[in-house]
Amino acid sequence: MLASELRVRGFEVLTTMEPGGTPLGRRLRAAFLETEENVAPLAELLLFAADRAQHVNFLIKPALAEGKIVISDRYADATFAYQGAGRGFSEETVNAVIKLATDGLKPDLTLFFDVPVEKAIMRTNARTDEETQKNRMDSETIEFYERVRTAYLGIAEREPERFIVIDGDASVGEIKAKILPIISDFLESGNN
Repeated sequence: MLASELRVRGFEVLTTMEPGGTPLGRRLRAAFLETEENVAPLAELLLFAADRAQHVNFLIKPALAEGKIVISDRYADATFAYQGAGRGFSEETVNAVIKLATDGLKPDLTLFFDVPVEKAIMRTNARTDEETQKNRMDSETIEFYERVRTAYLGIAEREPERFIVIDGDASVGEIKAKILPIISDFLESGNN
């Protein structure tokens, strides 16, 4: 919805996601998320980093160079939260891997749609659509997801000018009504 709104306003927009925003990324996503074997935490961290490096170099940077707005469903903060807090890697290790994979490229604005963990698990379990089929990361413990959520909220506390928390438990219409003014103000301020 956001991309459509921005296009109506005359902006060129690239929508993408991690993992899986590039052809290589889609193969890495399938290999990682759809596997039934146990994946070593370090392998998980490095696979996401490989996907991100490909994504940044062959999709995001070229789009930005063309003056496009890039909207990505997840980016480096996800690694900080999932592999850092979730898997227990040190901030130093995770930040070094993120910096290597992104070449230091950070988002100008991040919207975090916050949902209580119990509600998020209920939503995940209710998925029936083939495109949103459950994957390996959807089967973690409540404690894992609480660590991830806490990490995201910590980023919001440290970087409130970039990282904005949105109540993800609201209706789609309510969420849209909240984010459009945020995006408009951001674009009008010349931060893009």
